[in-house]
Amino acid sequence: MKIFIDILEIAQLVFYLYIAISVLVLLVFSFASLFPYRPKLTNDGVLRKIAIIIPAYREDNVIEEVVKSASQQSYPKERYDIVVVADHFLPETLERLSKHDITLLAKDFEISTKSRALNYAFEKMDQSYDIAVILDADNIMEKDFLSTINHSFAAGYKVVQGHRTAKNLNTNFALLDSISEEINNSIFRKGFRNLNFSSALIGSAMAFDFAMFKKMMKEVEVVGGFDKEIEMRLSKRRIKVEYLPNTYVYDEKVQNAEVFTRQRRRWLSAQIHFFGRNFFPSLKSLFTEGNIEYFVRAMIYIQLPRVLLLAVLFLMVPLSLLVNNFEWTMAWTAALISIIFVFAFAIPRKFYNFSFFKAVITLPKGIFMMMISLFSVRKGNKKFIHTKHTYNAFQIKKHKHQ
Repeated sequence: MKIFIDILEIAQLVFYLYIAISVLVLLVFSFASLFPYRPKLTNDGVLRKIAIIIPAYREDNVIEEVVKSASQQSYPKERYDIVVVADHFLPETLERLSKHDITLLAKDFEISTKSRALNYAFEKMDQSYDIAVILDADNIMEKDFLSTINHSFAAGYKVVQGHRTAKNLNTNFALLDSISEEINNSIFRKGFRNLNFSSALIGSAMAFDFAMFKKMMKEVEVVGGFDKEIEMRLSKRRIKVEYLPNTYVYDEKVQNAEVFTRQRRRWLSAQIHFFGRNFFPSLKSLFTEGNIEYFVRAMIYIQLPRVLLLAVLFLMVPLSLLVNNFEWTMAWTAALISIIFVFAFAIPRKFYNFSFFKAVITLPKGIFMMMISLFSVRKGNKKFIHTKHTYNAFQIKKHKHQ
């Protein structure tokens, strides 16, 4: 009996260390996000040639709106082109798109992935571009987005992540999804940059040195999480990713539980996949090359999603009170308080309103759906999972700089 109790104690200690370290890392970066981050922007008088590449799969409902918006940038029109990779589009949509001043690349891939669409675009494009901007098919750029990207490249950066934020808050799940993305912006972009780490990438609203990115993409073939693959490669090469907190791209947020679950399953699958691929190489790089950034990136992927961390800690505090001693109860309580501070630091003040508290009521359902998604997480990185976008009628209010 004593041996069994000792085993349980050791198991609890290991589990607690895993949870506590995860929470501590989040707490450090979320606290760092409380301080302003001012990216270096330089006007060197050079108007770099920019290709806006939009890989789109069955996005007939929203693509024209995005194309029209992209053509209204304040950046000189002769210095940027819009390239749409139209995968499995309806003939009538292709006909309408052909009337716009864009490069239209229609291709029905047998296996559709963002990496294949991007590589196809690079095959068809010439070498005259300096910057590649990657958008999703539902993304709306603020009018000065390209100009600010150009100034960031003038400051010497080769990879820049814009501030992607919600364009719709029309359902509770859309609001929760929006808050989740802003927490990521706070912790993994703003917080990381304030502590001199690279910004995390997000899959769109990104800009790359054209030649470097084209060469890198030739080696990338992943079903999901292509942004994480790029992150790992950049970390290995010590290429710093800049973040522009006040340069916005508006993105549609998921509007119901079903889509929320599919999306989280895809993300969890990619997270586990990239941790498995990069843990030992990053550990080796840490000790042989002193590459802290690569190691930290790999370790971030082993963390539980934040809402699951919160759920676990809410469960462990009363459980430890029932079966453990006072010290263990205090230890789990300290971790719970810390994760609450993580959320408090990272959630932008603008979300603290009645709609936020109304959406919190649906959080248990979101947590339950995420736990269900864990059982099918292995499938998420083997098959392309498409998040269909349908939200057309929206009004974008200009965000206040924070």
